[in-house]
Amino acid sequence: MNATAFLRFAVRRAVEMALTLLVASFVVFGAMYLAPGSPASFLLSGRSASPEALAAVNARYHLDDPFAERYLRWLGDLAHGDFGRSLTYRTDVSRLLADRLPTTLLLVAMALVLVVAAGLLLGRIAAVRGGATDTTVLLTTTLAVGTPSFVAAVLLQGLFAVDLGWFPSSGAGDGFLDKVWHLTLPAIALALYLIGMLARVTRTAMLEALDSEHVTVARGRGVPERLVIRRHVLRNSLGTVLTTGGLVVSTLLVCTILVETAFSIGGIGQLLELATTTKDFPTVQAISLVIVALFMTVNLLVDLALPLVDPRITLGTRGAAA
Repeated sequence: MNATAFLRFAVRRAVEMALTLLVASFVVFGAMYLAPGSPASFLLSGRSASPEALAAVNARYHLDDPFAERYLRWLGDLAHGDFGRSLTYRTDVSRLLADRLPTTLLLVAMALVLVVAAGLLLGRIAAVRGGATDTTVLLTTTLAVGTPSFVAAVLLQGLFAVDLGWFPSSGAGDGFLDKVWHLTLPAIALALYLIGMLARVTRTAMLEALDSEHVTVARGRGVPERLVIRRHVLRNSLGTVLTTGGLVVSTLLVCTILVETAFSIGGIGQLLELATTTKDFPTVQAISLVIVALFMTVNLLVDLALPLVDPRITLGTRGAAA
């Protein structure tokens, strides 16, 4: 692969990501003013207030300033790491994110490991062995795909935390190992749907690769079956599997809100749910922007990795090679 072309593509995608984040920031900030009622009424929690108190709120939060001026001020604060002050917790939003984001990232990372390991393994087994094994995997993954994360969370919590007592039923724990122990059930609940989806994608991609001409040629030349599967089938299927990376991560980020709430984990997912309920706009805006940034970063990494995994895929192109 041409290093100059790859670098040029990476820079272009980074610029596109920055521009998209800028647009997303405008949408996230403007959404506050599209909600029914005035922002001041939310800040006052619906209480009636004197004209003087209302004027004080408007002056404190610059609500009387033009929209463009408020947005540019907020954008400038973001550039300096200032996400504003939480209306509910009465503290800087950046501090809330610093306290809660590591827990969410660990939960998402654990779930992602489960998705990749189990999804690829089940898809490979189903495609290679076929027959009853393939049918069993299809039925199992159908059940997994049909189970929403919040339902899986309740079932796992009731069985393994309440009935058997093998895992904690709530909380995020203290220290790395304790956190991993506390987040095991939430990670499984978060990963279950995506394991089924990735297994099906992997199975389909490998079945297509198994029917390809170069696999037939390799087998005709006497190449051992395990090498055929590893070098020609699984490797050529990774491009298709990798394109689902953005969908996998976006689903994890969205579903973590439900799972964190069910297990009272205290990450940014649960924080977003609470902030939305209490109309804590600075916190909602900050978390929404962080989630968008994480999602776009993953998509950028996927786009950069695709040509490395499958040379048939040209820079900037997703999907199967022509």
